[in-house]
Amino acid sequence: MGALPLGRAAVLLAALGALLLPWHGLEGGVADLRAWPGGAAAPLMSLLVDGTRPWLWPVLALIAVAALPLLRGRVPGAALMLCGAGIVAWVFLSGYAVGLRGLEWAWLAPVLGAAPPQPALGWGAVAVLAGGVGLLAAGVAARGGFGADAFVAALVIGAAFLLLLFVFAPLLTILTAAAFENGQFAPAALARRLTGPEEWSLACLSTRAGCGVVWNTLTLASLTGVLSTGIGLAFALLATRGGVRAAPLFRAMTILPLITPPFVVAMALIVLFGRTGIVTAWLWEWFDIPRSRWIYGLPGVLLAQVLAQAPIAFMLLDGALRAISPSLEEAASTMGARRFKVFRTVTWPLLKPALAAAFLLGFVESLADFGNPLVLGGDFDVLSTRIFFAIAGARHDPGRAAALAILLLGLTFGAFALQAWWLGRRRYTTVTGKGDSGLPAPLPRGLKLGASLVVWPWMAFTAVTYGIILVGGFVHDIGRGDLTFTWRHILTAFEVEWQDGPAFRGAAWDSLFTTVEVALIAAPLTAGLGILLAWLIARQSFPGRRTLEFMTMLSFAIPGTVVGVAYVMAFNVPPVELTGTAIILVICFVFRNLPVGVRGGLAALAQIDRSLDEASATMGGGALATLRRVVLPLLRPAIVTALAFSFVHAMTAVSAVIFLVSARHNLATVYIVGRVEAGEIALAIAYSTVLIIIMLVVVLGIERVVGRAQIGRRAAGAREASVTAAPVRAGA
Repeated sequence: MGALPLGRAAVLLAALGALLLPWHGLEGGVADLRAWPGGAAAPLMSLLVDGTRPWLWPVLALIAVAALPLLRGRVPGAALMLCGAGIVAWVFLSGYAVGLRGLEWAWLAPVLGAAPPQPALGWGAVAVLAGGVGLLAAGVAARGGFGADAFVAALVIGAAFLLLLFVFAPLLTILTAAAFENGQFAPAALARRLTGPEEWSLACLSTRAGCGVVWNTLTLASLTGVLSTGIGLAFALLATRGGVRAAPLFRAMTILPLITPPFVVAMALIVLFGRTGIVTAWLWEWFDIPRSRWIYGLPGVLLAQVLAQAPIAFMLLDGALRAISPSLEEAASTMGARRFKVFRTVTWPLLKPALAAAFLLGFVESLADFGNPLVLGGDFDVLSTRIFFAIAGARHDPGRAAALAILLLGLTFGAFALQAWWLGRRRYTTVTGKGDSGLPAPLPRGLKLGASLVVWPWMAFTAVTYGIILVGGFVHDIGRGDLTFTWRHILTAFEVEWQDGPAFRGAAWDSLFTTVEVALIAAPLTAGLGILLAWLIARQSFPGRRTLEFMTMLSFAIPGTVVGVAYVMAFNVPPVELTGTAIILVICFVFRNLPVGVRGGLAALAQIDRSLDEASATMGGGALATLRRVVLPLLRPAIVTALAFSFVHAMTAVSAVIFLVSARHNLATVYIVGRVEAGEIALAIAYSTVLIIIMLVVVLGIERVVGRAQIGRRAAGAREASVTAAPVRAGA
C-alpha cells in the first residue's frame, strides 16, 4: 500500500466522522439517533455551526489542510504528519480541558470563557482519531519511514496508539491517582497510603492480631509458587524419568485449570472441607474430630491456588526435562557418577530457567488471583480483595485502591527482577542441532519414591476436587451428602419455556449470553492484533521495535486487579467514558490476553524461513500481500492457540472485570461469585459445569474451523506412490 491511498482513505474517514457521525457518546443508545443531526447525536459540523463547541474548529481545519494536496495527487510527508498528530492531540486535549462540569483547566478561561459541559467522545470522534492516525502514518511512509511501506507504518503507529491509550494511560492514571486527595495533589497522602500499618504491620509475630496485607499477600504468593513448582516437578520427574505408564494421564490433567474458572476450585473445597462439608462430616462421625472453619483463611486459599497452578508448573517443567540432552546425563554416568549425583550436578542446574518460570508464574498468578481469596479468604486479607473493597465497599476510596494497586504492581515487578537476578547471565543451552540418541537418566530410587509419595495422593485429591465440580450441579445437595440426582439447579439457571418460540427464563441466561458474546468478539480481535504485532516485531526493522515488544508484554506483568482499577479510573469520565458498557469488557480482554498472541506468533515465525518473505518481495509482493498469502497460512497453529486462549480467559476472568461489569452487562464469573456469596453453592457449581462444557466445545470447534498449517508434507504411502508414478528427471 502506498502513502497516497492511505492518506486519501484517512481523510475520507476523518471527514465522515466530522460530518455525519455523532461526535459525543450516546447515553440513550440508539434512541438518541432520532435527534440527528442535532441534539445528543449531533456531528462535529453541527456543533461548530451552532457555536456550542468553537474550540473544535482547528480539527476541521487540519482535516481540510490535509485533504487539499491529497486530492491533487500529492503527498507532502511533513504536512501530513503535522496534520495527523495535530488532530489526535487537539481532540484529546480539548476533551480533557472541557469536561462534564465545563472548563476543567481554569487557566484557559480567558480564551474559552464559560465553556458549556462537554460529554465523552463518541463514534464521530473515534473516526476522526483513526483518520488522524492514518494521516500520521501516511506522512511517515511518504518520508521514507518503515521502508516507505504505508501498510507497515499504519500498523506500527496504530498499534502504538492503542497500547498507549489502553495500557499506558490507565497505568499512569492509577499511579497519579494515589497521590491525590479531595482533588488536590497530596504527597503526604500517598506516603500514608503506602506505608500504613494496615499494609505493613507485623503484629502477627508477637500477638494474635493479623499481619499487614502486604505480608499476607507476599506469604501466600511465595508459598503458592514454591508448592506448585515442587508438585509440578514431582509430576514431571515421574513422567520423563520415572518410567510410569500414567504419563498421558498427567498431561491430560494440565487442561483442567485452563478451562475451569479460577474460583470454582474454592467452591469444591468448601463442599469438601467446609463446616458442613463431606469430609468434615465424615471426620466428625467416625473420629469425633470437631467441625471447624480452617478452610477459610490462608490454608484454604493456598490449597485452591496450588490446585490451579500445579498442572501448569508440570507442563513447563515436563517440556524442560524433555529438552535436556540425554547425552549429558549419559556422559556423567560413564564417568562413574551415581544417579543422584547425575541429577544434582547435571539435570538440576539445567532446570533452573524452567523452575524460575514455574515459580514466577505461580507467584504472579497468586498475586493477581481475586476469586479464591474472596471466596475462601475469611479474615485473611490480601491486596486484591482490599483493592476491590476500597472501590466497591462502603468506604469508596479510589486513592487508597490506587495506592494498594501500586504495592501489588511493585511485588509483581520485584518477582520479575528476582527471576532475572537468579538466572543471571549463565547459559543453559542443551539443544545444539546435532544428533542426540542418548537415553534420559533414570531417577534415583529415593527421589522416585519421594516423587511418588507426592504425585499419587495429589492425583487422587485433584480427581475428587474436580469430580465435585462435575457432579455437584446434578445432585440435590452435595454439601450435605444428598446425592439424589436432580435437574433443579440446572433448570434454575437455564430454564427454557416454549411460548411461540423459546423463552429463556433461567436466572443465568443473561450473564451467559453476555459472556459468550464478549468472548467471541474479543478472541478474534486478540488473535488478529497479536499475530500482526508478532509479524511486525519478527519481520520488520524499524526504530522502536523493541519498545513496541515491551509495550505488548507489559499487560502480562500487571495483575488483573490493578488493570480493573486502572480502567475504572481512566475511563469513568470524559473524554473516554466506557465504564458500564460492553466495549470496555472487550477492550480489557483484548489487551490483557494480547501477550499470548504475540508470543505465540513470534515462536511460530521463528520457524518460518525469511527466504519465503524475500521470494514474495522479489516477485513484486508488498508487505500486505506477503502477510496475507505467505505468512498467515503458515501461522494457523499460532492463530488457534491465540483464539482458544483468548476465548477461555475471557470466559473465566474475574479479577479485572469484577470492577467493570454492570447490571446490564454482567458476566458469568461475576454471577457465580455472587451466588457463592449468597450461599447457593450448588447453583454456582452447576453454572460452572455448563461453562466448562461450552469452553471445551468452542476450543475444539476453533481448531476444526481454522485448521492446521499446510506445509506440503505427505504420508509415507503417498510419497512412495508419487516417486513411482513421477520419477525425477536427471538435471531437473
